[in-house]
Amino acid sequence: MRIGLLGTGPWADMAHAPALAGHGDLDFVGVWGRRPDAAKELAERHGTRAYDDVDALLADVEAVAVALPPAVQAELAVRAARAGCHLLLDKPLAATVAQGRAVVEAVRAADVASVLFFTTRFQPETEAWIGQQAAGDGWFTARAQWLGALFGDGDGDGDSPFAASPWRREKGALWDVGPHALSVLLPVLGDARRVAAAAPGPGDTVHLVLDHTGGASSTLTLSLTAPPAAAGATVELRGRAGVTLLPETTEGPVSALRRAADALLTAAEAGRPHPCDAAFGLRVTEILAEAEALLTDRR
Repeated sequence: MRIGLLGTGPWADMAHAPALAGHGDLDFVGVWGRRPDAAKELAERHGTRAYDDVDALLADVEAVAVALPPAVQAELAVRAARAGCHLLLDKPLAATVAQGRAVVEAVRAADVASVLFFTTRFQPETEAWIGQQAAGDGWFTARAQWLGALFGDGDGDGDSPFAASPWRREKGALWDVGPHALSVLLPVLGDARRVAAAAPGPGDTVHLVLDHTGGASSTLTLSLTAPPAAAGATVELRGRAGVTLLPETTEGPVSALRRAADALLTAAEAGRPHPCDAAFGLRVTEILAEAEALLTDRR
């Protein structure tokens, strides 16, 4: 499959471009970015072409991978779908529910495949664990903590290349790491019937309580301003079968992204949606927006 990359930032550089260039079943055709110089530099490092015109790239490929801020991703995903391109997207799908719905409608109208990249869903150990827990029942409650130290002391000037990201500064942990937690909880416990509570914590930290269709409830603690010694991700399930924890994994994002590309190839060939498609991304966006509204009211 001929595929292009939209985006030239740190995530495109360290994850998307290496994953596409090293995938045996993909022809990495080219790169487009909002900064032409960065697109040229990234393309040269991976032996491909830089495009000045995004529509020219869309015309030359069968699929695109997107590594852009959510609002920009949503706009270009609609454009790419209308051009007949399959979509390898990043979380969150969009910055608003309306934008996410537009992506889903464009995907359906064009009959193209879509896969949204949630890292945990495409790492072998965690993917297998999620499938095993989803096959069981009797879950009573769950606890998810997704704590990052991206913002350090809260000023956004940490060592990470993502610390200065404008959309992360605006949206915070709820929209950045919240999708990761939801991507684990929803397939196991069922959809969230409602966000029962939301409360702010230190920095961009937020606490959520979800009521799930499977009968269980879950609590989420999300932060990008945790002390480095406290950073990490934990998901704990409790039910009739006892207690189980999301396993740790050593696989990095490049390998996981290649597995996501495999999923896109399969979905495109089979004509069947992947569980992490744009529609699932929209549902995650709806939950995040509901939590954001509750947090805004409290503040």
